[in-house]
Amino acid sequence: MGRPLIQALLARGHTVRTLLRPGSPGQPLAGVEAVRGNALDAASFTALIPPADTLVHLVGTPHPSPLKARQFRDVDLASIRAAVLAAENSTVRHLIYVSVAHPAPVMKAFIAARMEGEALVRASGLAATILRPWYVLGPGHRWPYLLAPLYCLLETLPATRERARRLGLVTLDRMVAALVRAVENPTQGVRVVEAPEIRDFGQAPLQAED
Repeated sequence: MGRPLIQALLARGHTVRTLLRPGSPGQPLAGVEAVRGNALDAASFTALIPPADTLVHLVGTPHPSPLKARQFRDVDLASIRAAVLAAENSTVRHLIYVSVAHPAPVMKAFIAARMEGEALVRASGLAATILRPWYVLGPGHRWPYLLAPLYCLLETLPATRERARRLGLVTLDRMVAALVRAVENPTQGVRVVEAPEIRDFGQAPLQAED
């Protein structure tokens, strides 16, 4: 979701910097400044953050599955730990972290790593927005559309309504819209945005949790 987020922010007049691994062949979009650093090592990019005041953390293991428990700790958790440390020692005033909806019956290792990430964010004392989607639909991730009728059915039943909404599907455009909104509306304290709020973007105000 990084590229469409960058495009949306640029279209709205924001200045965007992206972190690229040293030696990475990737090229930033036109209008984006790229800085080189290791997302797992705060020392490699902390000094490169200024003058930015918002840091959006989107680092994670691609195509998460229960078989990637080690990567969730070595990449997902390690990267948010580095991001928090960098934010604490730079000009960042607002940290945005994409976590995951929970509790859930599957992906326990992934959820555990993201929950530890949330705890690091909270312990930092930084103003932060935590978004909790369950599954983001987009290019290469469209098969869950087949589950949409089942989700609709479960949301009509009192016994399963809350769980179906909390673990509901989120489209990429709604996810990007929620991220843009978080960037443009920094909070005081910590604000949590659950999947229903992401899907209903624009209908309900974001609330600070603490």
